[in-house]
Amino acid sequence: MKLSRTEQRRLEAIRRLGILDTPPEERFERLTRIAQRFYRVPTALFTVVDEERQWFKSRQGLEVDETPRSIAFCDHAIKRDTVFIVEDATKDPRFRHNPLVTGEDHVRFYAGMPVREPSGYKIGTLCIIDTEPRKVPEFELDVLRSLASLIEDEIERAYLSVHREEYVSLSQLTRAIHRAQNIFLTHDDETAAFELMLSDLLALTGSQFGFIGEVLQRDNGDRFLKIGAITNIAWSAETEALYQEVKRRGMVFDNPHNLIGASLESEQMVLSNDFTSDPRRGGLPEGHPQITTYLGIPIFAGHSLIGLVGLANRAGGYSEALADELDPLLQTVGQLIERKQLYREKLEHKQSLERAANYDALTGLPNRRRLTEIFEEELVEADRRNGLVSVCFIDLDGFKEINDEFGHAVGDMVLRVVAERLQESVREHDIIARLGGDEFVAILRDVNEDKVYHRILESVRQPVSHRQHNLQLSCSMGVTVYPEDNADPDLLLRHADQAMYAAKESGKNQYRRFDLDTHVSRKEKLRILDQVPQALEDSQLELFLQPRMDLQSNTVAGFEALIRWQHPTQGLLGPIEFLPYLEYTEYADAIGRFVMTDAINKLRQWHQAGLPWSISINLSPSHFLSSGFEEDLAEALDGCDETIRSKLILELLETTALDDSDTVIKRLQACRSIGVDLALDDFGTGYSSLDYFRRLPVQEIKIDRSFVTDMLSDEEDQMVVGAIIDLSENFHRRVVAEGIEDADTRDRLLEMGCHVAQGYFWARPMPADEAMAWAKRFTREK
Repeated sequence: MKLSRTEQRRLEAIRRLGILDTPPEERFERLTRIAQRFYRVPTALFTVVDEERQWFKSRQGLEVDETPRSIAFCDHAIKRDTVFIVEDATKDPRFRHNPLVTGEDHVRFYAGMPVREPSGYKIGTLCIIDTEPRKVPEFELDVLRSLASLIEDEIERAYLSVHREEYVSLSQLTRAIHRAQNIFLTHDDETAAFELMLSDLLALTGSQFGFIGEVLQRDNGDRFLKIGAITNIAWSAETEALYQEVKRRGMVFDNPHNLIGASLESEQMVLSNDFTSDPRRGGLPEGHPQITTYLGIPIFAGHSLIGLVGLANRAGGYSEALADELDPLLQTVGQLIERKQLYREKLEHKQSLERAANYDALTGLPNRRRLTEIFEEELVEADRRNGLVSVCFIDLDGFKEINDEFGHAVGDMVLRVVAERLQESVREHDIIARLGGDEFVAILRDVNEDKVYHRILESVRQPVSHRQHNLQLSCSMGVTVYPEDNADPDLLLRHADQAMYAAKESGKNQYRRFDLDTHVSRKEKLRILDQVPQALEDSQLELFLQPRMDLQSNTVAGFEALIRWQHPTQGLLGPIEFLPYLEYTEYADAIGRFVMTDAINKLRQWHQAGLPWSISINLSPSHFLSSGFEEDLAEALDGCDETIRSKLILELLETTALDDSDTVIKRLQACRSIGVDLALDDFGTGYSSLDYFRRLPVQEIKIDRSFVTDMLSDEEDQMVVGAIIDLSENFHRRVVAEGIEDADTRDRLLEMGCHVAQGYFWARPMPADEAMAWAKRFTREK
């Protein structure tokens, strides 16, 4: 077959190069190794496509030297001007029957960039090959293009025999700068960028060895050099393993008594054209080939030394003029190092912010937010391995007394000591978290043994030394075990919390397991569900009332309605004893309708009596989110004027508000449109964002009692309360505090700007008649 004129000239160009059937050369081997590592492929080749064959000038991961041109993927690549890609050769009609695809080579993926000789003919390719189909984003192919361009530079350098005494080819320098800028602007792989620039520097100067390093400082101010790219000196199998290990760990030079150290100390260029007699020589690793000449060039950002480039073994030596020629490319090296440092600073700042958001500042333990994330992961892993997760809720006994007697600084010290002891009492992969105050949680993997729980108790029981004092404290702990207690993280913590209170009531300094049979057994749930219809029919349910106090005027502002069950055999039952079993059943809606109707009837009575009180009711999450809720509320308010409607406050748990934000906001807006007020209950126990908080159409925020109860003795709790008050004020929300038990807490809340509160300091929840009598008596006594 007669060859075209273009093909004849292409083949003549290959012969003029004299490259065919020549031994491997490090300058090409280095580039194919970079391609192989960067793209993580088994094979990378620099091929030359001759008349009847494709021959491999450099090959990584392939044993043969050549293949017939008739089956060469590269023959297709050299007919294009851009990268030629085959994502899956078995699905490409051009290659699916190719022996390289069907045979032992098992080629599936191919990407080849044409390589040109100085006069412009495409002589072959730089290509990567994989045995698995894959997709490569367009921007990732920049590295392949850059490496192919470097090969072209090497070919041009050899072909033109450029004189390198004091001169660097302007075209090669321009291409090198372009490559460097392109790589560091479009890729995050800093190692590849450094290695490409080092290859350029070696090619431009004709150097045999080199490195690019970042100058860093230790805490004592001493400088050291961390290598970003270095010439592969692995000339044998023995040194190859050493080289790869050094690269994995990161190579550091910190010896000041050699040429590298001289550059770091003086911040000046170091030039040595007689290395063997230079008194500053040394520092070479064992087995490194002989160095004859050396050039060390400092890299600056402003007046700060940030990097160092070292080049060695250039025929004819180095000069300052040569270093000046390289300055444009060295500036690009400096830009890459600056970007790396900026990225590191941003990463450290991000990690600092993440730590502040996820870890307790006092003890360094995961906080409640981080615990929730870890806890969910532990449960998923337990399901995968059919394992257990023990949840231990730990509350310190005697901590308040220590805090009161010795002050907060000593209290903080005790908490840090307890945190360390708890961590030491469990295994490394177990989790200790601090919820706040003196409450901790331990999450133990595949453990349900008494001796482990006793070890935790014992770790806390040991005295804490403070000056001449041995501070004595202990802890009460509640335990529940998943999946026996098959609940979500929030409910598991609640169950462990309940068991902890049982331990305290039993005398403290001990632990109790959550009584699963009593609290969550299906039998118990069915028993309660079976009795609810009769309870509704016989009026066994009633609303107890707890006063809501106006702190500024010291008057009764209204009441919170809290459901109770006057059970015919069990006596008075609180909501925790039956409501959880009714959620997401038909009875949740029925109970919700009863509560709304009874509360609104009380508002009507008060209005007729000229009493200005409001009433707040707690909404069942499942009832509130049900399709019939709006109709139930409208029916209960039927006939009520605007005055009565404005006195009804619907309380929704913060955790419920987070479940389905769009539905919740629409439902709340519908409630507002008919004139009732809305409150976000137990605020602070969920994790609503500021934007979500802003969008929620609620008029009132209720601070959860867990923050209020110990706020005078716990600085963090007081800070949380203050933050909620300030946030509510800024968003024009009323704020109500729950759980006030003494006058000091009441007074402090008033000082902080909280004007409405409730708690045992005034009265416990009581039947409606008693509440009315209490309110009249309070008004008279006032």
